Order: sequence, then structure tokens, then C-alpha cells
Amino acid sequence: MNSHLRISNPLLPILCLIVIVVDVLGPSKVWATLLVGLGGAWLVGYLWVRALSRNLRLTREIRYGWAQVGDHLEERFTVTNDSIIPATWLEVDDHSTLPGYHPSRATGIGGQSASQWQTEGVCTRRGLYTLGGTTLRTSDPLGIYTLSVDDPTSTTILVMPPVLPLPSIAVTPGGYSGEGRPRARAPEQTVGAAGVREFQPGDSIRMIHWPSTAKHDEFYVRLFDGTPASASWILLDLDRSVQLGTGSDSTEEHGVILAASLVDRVLRKRQDAGLTINGLEPAWIPPKRSASQRWEIFRALALTQPGELQLGHFLERAGKSFGRQANLIIITASVQPTWPEALVPLTWRGIRPTVLLLDPRSFGGAQATGPAEQLLRQAGIQCQVITRDLLNRPEAHPGQLGQWKWKRSVTGHVVAAQAPDNTDWRKLS
Repeated sequence: MNSHLRISNPLLPILCLIVIVVDVLGPSKVWATLLVGLGGAWLVGYLWVRALSRNLRLTREIRYGWAQVGDHLEERFTVTNDSIIPATWLEVDDHSTLPGYHPSRATGIGGQSASQWQTEGVCTRRGLYTLGGTTLRTSDPLGIYTLSVDDPTSTTILVMPPVLPLPSIAVTPGGYSGEGRPRARAPEQTVGAAGVREFQPGDSIRMIHWPSTAKHDEFYVRLFDGTPASASWILLDLDRSVQLGTGSDSTEEHGVILAASLVDRVLRKRQDAGLTINGLEPAWIPPKRSASQRWEIFRALALTQPGELQLGHFLERAGKSFGRQANLIIITASVQPTWPEALVPLTWRGIRPTVLLLDPRSFGGAQATGPAEQLLRQAGIQCQVITRDLLNRPEAHPGQLGQWKWKRSVTGHVVAAQAPDNTDWRKLS
């Protein structure tokens, strides 16, 4: 903790200087007495704050290291004064970056004593934020000197996007987390052969049915009765030019919530889930179902910001990396007629896209989704329009950390029905 001492008002030194000059020109007991009084006050003020600078200590403790939007945040502040000199007024100035969280306060503390209090806040926006540092400000009783004690101790807190219980969302057959229908007559080795069809770009040479090829003098591939694909890619389009709305009531935040909820649903079904984002810093997390996958994906969603890469260009660059026979769920607010063309080569490789189209009109835009829907359906691609009201519900802020639930017993007493988890305090470091 670094201390900074400064004179609050330069008037006292100026008065002392004037009294010294007057006393030299015309010596008098009055000037000498006044000089002793002013000098004594100056000296007492200096010694007062000097003692405080060496004996004031601040400790900040927090209960949680990460949270979801809507979770409660709790901190405990402890100010200790080891000096016999009291701090008649003490200002605690917090430098945290968490939106809507302002634990700064003014108080006082006696000599050789401690003061402790708790503060609460609500995590209102996803992201990575800093709690701390802190500045303590105090002065002597006459306000001659001001003491600032800077405590750089801080910690970071990651606020995750909320996860909502989603209504039924239509997904292309072979859908995610076992909720789709088996892909009938698929060109892949799964259960059993079901027939043949003409060769298409992207088909594997291993699937060629040579007797039919020789008979028709054209390449034919074998068809198999498929099973639902187990790997799901979720693509979140964060092209800055197509985003609408502000804050939590925007296509950006609704897209993040929708992506987080879909990932949660896939992983709970014990299926592989992956995430890719064309944001300011593109994210690419291949499908897995490991214990760390949820944390990695949610961290990417918490930190992502809109970028400049358009969805069509992103699909052209990343399309070959999705692999074969994967489910691709695209979340976008773009109704431009160019990017659906980039999905056609993916379907040739066995990828089954599903588009969740955020309705621009419900977020204050003027463009209709009709033309984009028509293009997608003409290409045989499943499309579902997501309106603002679907996710703009109280459940969008479902935080649980730091929340108590109470009930009244049969005797009339109020008792805790649910206490917050992980209530241990830990120091900022």
C-alpha cells in the first residue's frame, strides 16, 4: 500500500510566512504567539496523518471467482487502524470495473480499532472484470493535510452469459443432442446399405458402388441408413454490421444467450459440442464432451465482441474445417442474400446446417427475414426465425450465486430454505 501526503490548503504556510516576516520587522508577543499556534497546528496535522499512513490497512474478501448474469456478488471490507490516532473521516474509493457495482463509501474509524462491512451487487453484463484496487483518503481534524493510501490489490471475475430453458427448436434431421430424426439413406457407413445414388462433389471415393457405376457409365455411391450425428457445431455470427439494439436488448446479447443455452443442452445430452465465432477475436473450439468443454465455451462467449468479418466470408474460410456429417447450427441476424450460398458446398460434404435467424424487425430494424428464409428453404436448409420476445424473459437473468431463499415455518419463524453455495471468503490477490 502506497501512501501520498499533500497539503489540502496552502493558506496555512502562507500565513506562517507572513507572520514570520511581520515579526522580524516588528517583534511582538502577539506575532510570536500566533506563529506558535499556526506552526503547532501545522506540526500536529502532519504528525497526525503521518501516524495514520503507517497504520491504516485494508482487506477485501470475495465469495465467488466467477458468476453468471444475474448472480449476486458479495464483498467484505475490513479497515484496521493500529495507531492510537483516530481517522475522524475516511473515504473508501473503489476502482472496480464491474458495471453497476459501486462499493465506495465514507466512514470513520477510531484508534486501535477495526471497521468491517459487506457490500452486494448484481452481475448485469457478461465479460471479464476487475475488482479493486482501492484508495483510502483521510485527513487530520483541521483538514490541513490529506492522506491517500493506494491499495493495488485486485482480482478478476468472469461473468458468464445466462442459460435459458429453450422451447422446441426445429433442427435438421440428424439434429443435435439426439433430438433430431435419423438421417435416412445417408452416404456414410453407419447401420446398413439402403441403395445408391449419383456421385456428388465431396462424396468419398470409398463410397463408390462399382457395379452401378459400370451399369450406368456414371459414378454412383452407396447409401446407408444413418443415425443422428453426435457432433454439433454452433456458429455465432457477430458481424458488427448486422447487429441491432443496445445492451442486453440487442441481437448480440440474444445471440450469445442462445448459443450458451444450445451448448448447455447438447452437453447435458452427453453429445459433443463445439463453438465458433466470427467476432473481434475469432473463436474456434472443436466439438468435445470433456469436463472442461463447458468452461472453455462459456468463457469464449463471455469475452467475445463483434468483429468485421462477414458470415459468408467466414463460412468460405472455415467450411472445410467442420468435418463431415456434422450438425451446424448457425445463429445470425443477417438477412443479406449472399451468405446462404456459402452453405451449399457444406451440404455436399454431408453437413446439415440449421439456421436460427434473429428477426431484425423485433430489434428495431427495418429489414424482413422473408427473402433470406426463402433462399435457405430453396436450398433445403432448415430455418427458424427467433424473435426478441423468445429470450427477453425474466429467466434471462437466472443467477443463483449469492441468493437466499426463505420460508415461514409452522411456528411462524422465517428460516432459510436455500443458502448460497460456496460461501467461503477469500482475499483479493
